[in-house]
Amino acid sequence: MVIRQLSVSLDNVPGTLSTVSEILGREGVNIRAISVADTSDISTVRFVVDDPAKAINILTGSGYHPKETDVLAVETPDHPGGMNAMLKPLKAAGINVHYLYPHLGRINNNAIVILGVDRTEEAQKILTQNWVNTLGKEVYSL
Repeated sequence: MVIRQLSVSLDNVPGTLSTVSEILGREGVNIRAISVADTSDISTVRFVVDDPAKAINILTGSGYHPKETDVLAVETPDHPGGMNAMLKPLKAAGINVHYLYPHLGRINNNAIVILGVDRTEEAQKILTQNWVNTLGKEVYSL
């Protein structure tokens, strides 16, 4: 099951991420997972929120240009080497992992990671065939 990730590009100056957080928080949107990658001028912020449609409207109305991407939320064993339960089947299938970052919640005492890959639908099938649990919309409320 795929979920929706939002991303925005922000000027790499003090306070820009705080402003986005404030705007979303003021309107009742909760960030459930977040990743920030920077260059000297721009930061790319990827996040999963509890209400993607509402967040898009809020961000667009505030002058940002959010991008939506399909990603996977994957239950990952929380022990040394646990991520390989998910990474090895993807490697064997030739699926490239572009990025991953942690979700702030947990399920069944396991970690949750947000996974961006080059072939999302195929990756979901491969993971399911290898007994790796992918989460759907429930990840927005964990």
